[in-house]
Amino acid sequence: MAIEGPLKELGIHDIFQLLDLNRKTGVLTATSKLRHNSGRVYFESGAVVYAEIDSNPHLLGSLLVRVGKITEVDLNRAREMQEGGDARRLGEILVSIGALTQKELERQVRSQIEEVVFELVGWREGYFSFEEGELPDLPAEAKVRIPTESVLMEGARRIDEWSRIERKIPHLGVIPKYAVYIPGEEHEGYLDLLPSEWELLAAVDCEQDVRAIAAALGRSEFEVAKTVFGLESAGILTLHEPEAELSEVEGTEDLDHVIGRANEALDQGDLVGARSWAELARSSNPHDPLVHLSLGRIELAARQAEAAEEHLRRALRIDPMLVAAHRLLGNALALQGRYGEAVEWWQRWLTLGEHAEEDEAEIEQVRDALQAVERLDTLLGQTSE
Repeated sequence: MAIEGPLKELGIHDIFQLLDLNRKTGVLTATSKLRHNSGRVYFESGAVVYAEIDSNPHLLGSLLVRVGKITEVDLNRAREMQEGGDARRLGEILVSIGALTQKELERQVRSQIEEVVFELVGWREGYFSFEEGELPDLPAEAKVRIPTESVLMEGARRIDEWSRIERKIPHLGVIPKYAVYIPGEEHEGYLDLLPSEWELLAAVDCEQDVRAIAAALGRSEFEVAKTVFGLESAGILTLHEPEAELSEVEGTEDLDHVIGRANEALDQGDLVGARSWAELARSSNPHDPLVHLSLGRIELAARQAEAAEEHLRRALRIDPMLVAAHRLLGNALALQGRYGEAVEWWQRWLTLGEHAEEDEAEIEQVRDALQAVERLDTLLGQTSE
């Protein structure tokens, strides 16, 4: 069986389920031009047995040293044995010399595979193809079989956790910097941090963004973003937008297309897909008002009023005449119970000039909302007498 097509029509999650249900053996390839990335997942009778991605080519030996499972001496010894004619894979040699247990080797290989799969599951654009057939001799250091169902369940859990993380890390292009010490404020006398947190702090140079730090450390973007989130919450790091640079999504037409896809997904009730497209636009155009307008709409739909307000105010700081942002900011304020401020923004929207014909329904809604606030104000005034 050979299947292919755009991920917008058949997502990675659905493809995995299809391959698992039919117990397929072969290679699934996913490619994203916007991410300049591609990945491959190898299936054997419906189970995942190997995966690789172009953006994270770190070798297992280096990763084992980094996480403290083996030493540099162990790694060099194993490599020398290979250079001396030992045909076994590096992992097999490390196990044979006692530097690593077979169970730990398999656990690390499984972790590598899962990280690739978790990243691919989050893709909402690009193309996929599946070629059925016998698998080639895989470069995996140990053979593992991962049930597709368990991978998808963990992927869903991570998506939920991302929704919490992205409130502070809206995209991987943000730059972590050390928080400034302010005299007079209370500070802890010492830092009780995990080794992974110390390692990340050592990698912070106030220039690299979250994505670059993850690549330098050989850790997953999710893992690094989660650690940065914790350090920022503890007041150790602050997060900053990068300076405006040449857009990776070149040209207004391409940006309009990405924002259009975000709005289209939102109109269809697909908040995850909408957020994915909007964050893709933001990662390459962080200072475009339409990007923040789109993100504001998404946060409103998710009932995240404070986040929506932040995006919409930023859009208006960039372009004060962005008409739709005035109305949506009023909605965000009303959702927080700040009706007086909401009325001001709704009235500004109504007086900004001629509205398009498609705005007629929204005009009626705003007028109804203004009348409702007026009635509420009257009722509250009567009860206070």
